[in-house]
Amino acid sequence: MATAIENAFGLTARDYDRARRQLVPCFDDFYRTAVELLSFSRDQAIDVLDLGAGTGLLSGFIATEFPVARLTLLDVAPQMLERARERFAGHRDRVRFVIADLATVQIEESYDAIVSALAIHHLEDDSKRRLFKKIHAALKPGGVFINAEQVAGPTLAIERRYRESWLTRVRALGVAENDLAAALERMKLDRSATVEAQLGWLREAGFVGVDCAYKDGMFAVITASKAAA
Repeated sequence: MATAIENAFGLTARDYDRARRQLVPCFDDFYRTAVELLSFSRDQAIDVLDLGAGTGLLSGFIATEFPVARLTLLDVAPQMLERARERFAGHRDRVRFVIADLATVQIEESYDAIVSALAIHHLEDDSKRRLFKKIHAALKPGGVFINAEQVAGPTLAIERRYRESWLTRVRALGVAENDLAAALERMKLDRSATVEAQLGWLREAGFVGVDCAYKDGMFAVITASKAAA
């Protein structure tokens, strides 16, 4: 699976950002919510790990909001991280890049925040659960995990409604057919889980304050905290 994901996203790395606003119809609210859930002071030098960082889109928003934050961007696709390096060309002093597979990653350091956007849904459910436990262990006491994610509907009928609504909305936004075709090809690798399942797995991993802070059809922002010492 890791090789398939690396290939699928590596092939579209150059054009990935260009179509984001059309392929994520709730783009502004989705990413804004994820950043706003980082309840740190703006001048705090927080350590942030971005899992499945891709081209660094979410990390870019975080870097702007928290100008002294230290960011680690981790992704399985080197081509995606190359785009991220270009995005952060002027901030190399506070950004580092790691090539690793989310299914097998070992998180060696401790972080104030661990974030992810549209990445963890590529893992099988057992791998998601294991990753959530690793994330909990890697957070500093009081740290936060924010997952801006693509989720499954709680029933097959609702799942079909999510997909139909998404297709209608992205076409209304004028997505190019080649971008849509590439997205649909990538979506064959999806292993999305329901919000309810993920909230349960996070509690199982030891998190507190577990919540779905935002939801728009198949897009959700889930937050969880590690208890303070």
